[in-house]
Amino acid sequence: MAIEMSRESEGRPPSQAGPESRGYVRTMTWRDGFSLALVVPVAIFATIGPAIGGIGSGALAAVFGIACLIAIIQNFIYAEMASMFPDKPGGIILYAHEAWKKYCTPLSVVAAFSYWAAWSLGNAVFALTAGDMLHAQFFSDNDWAISTGPIEITVAHLIAAGSLVLVWTLNAFGVKQAVFLNKVIGVLAVALILLLAVVPFVTGDFRSENVTWGLGLEGQEWGGWQLAMAFLFVCGWSSYGTETVAAFGPEYKKPKSDLPKGLLSAGLFTLVVAVLMPLGLGGTVGDANIAADPAGVYATAFSLILGPASGIVTILIVLSLLLVMNSTTATAGRALYGISADGLTIMHLDRLNKRDVPSRAMLIGLVLNLATVLLLGNVLALIFAANIGYFVATIIALIGFFLLRKDQPQTPRSFRVPRFMLPIAAVIIVINTATLAVGFLYPEAGGYGGPVEQLTGIVIILSSLALYGYRKLVQERRLSSMPR
Repeated sequence: MAIEMSRESEGRPPSQAGPESRGYVRTMTWRDGFSLALVVPVAIFATIGPAIGGIGSGALAAVFGIACLIAIIQNFIYAEMASMFPDKPGGIILYAHEAWKKYCTPLSVVAAFSYWAAWSLGNAVFALTAGDMLHAQFFSDNDWAISTGPIEITVAHLIAAGSLVLVWTLNAFGVKQAVFLNKVIGVLAVALILLLAVVPFVTGDFRSENVTWGLGLEGQEWGGWQLAMAFLFVCGWSSYGTETVAAFGPEYKKPKSDLPKGLLSAGLFTLVVAVLMPLGLGGTVGDANIAADPAGVYATAFSLILGPASGIVTILIVLSLLLVMNSTTATAGRALYGISADGLTIMHLDRLNKRDVPSRAMLIGLVLNLATVLLLGNVLALIFAANIGYFVATIIALIGFFLLRKDQPQTPRSFRVPRFMLPIAAVIIVINTATLAVGFLYPEAGGYGGPVEQLTGIVIILSSLALYGYRKLVQERRLSSMPR
């Protein structure tokens, strides 16, 4: 229905819409969804060093474990919502819109745009990380740079920009190519994860005395609870992101069974990785050593386990980051496609190319990330802002689950959450709300920002309402005034 309306929005009947407005083709299985969700454990793998330096590997394993358990419960909820709308693209925020549209459409708008921004803007961070690693490893003697005053473009920035274009191109050729790339790189990423999370326990390289607990220490605010919740906020996207499986709803061969299987398997795998990775790294390298050099934690760990291999480790980690960017590009593109089709942001982004991919929506993300990489000197504000938006979207979607239970009890559901989980879901909403409040009000506790970053997060959220207003007040009025 949403696609049909979007065709009419251009003033032409569906029969004349052309190939760019065709619907999705069902080619994916739950295993494909799982491979795309590998973005989450790999994102943990790529960013875990500084967090260990902040609270210790033992405490981080506990925080990640709690976050992943919350994510698994949330995935059960999302599975029911997805089963109600198996042909709706865009994932959890489109289900949230179905729940909220009769009550408060602006909340749907905020949730949808915040969700898209969270997934999309992460690409700039991963691209810059890959560029910095390759620059330091293979081009350290090259100090070439273009300076335009406050902006400086280096080799690392060009590598980052090239990786963004590469990933967009691969996705534009179809979801099969994106899934294939994730499967190939995913094998490498899983091998790296297993080497760091499992092998140290087998070989004896793990030393329990190297693992520390940095929460509840003397002098910490609220007895350590403020710091714990600040890091739970940081770990949120890295753990909750397995819901990306739901973003490909219209592309599964058997959505009624593929969606729950994909969501559950991705959540369980991420739980295992998120708990064992900090322990394996901390027990092998030592928390004190990681705190002294968080960027070099992987080269050090692999050197201890396998011997010197820093160049190979760098390449493998960069490939893993490409895996993250590949999934992020696919998820964000489908989210933006879906919210445009449902009338929640500007028109004309709900179009598929001849390969049935929302390349136009993905192009918006590419341009945004290229601008972030090439024009902004500090992406910390965007990371923080994206995390704020992601928690907002998550909370709105979870409340939407209860609204759908109340308002649409007769809508067919191939998967239904057991009744005993409803109070648990309510508690999770409270936990997420409290975590968002602490994360937003006390960013310095986790070491990720201050007033500027808080303001940036608010601006991103408000921009969603501005774009929605432009659609309603300008684009739709202009369309309604056109002669038929």
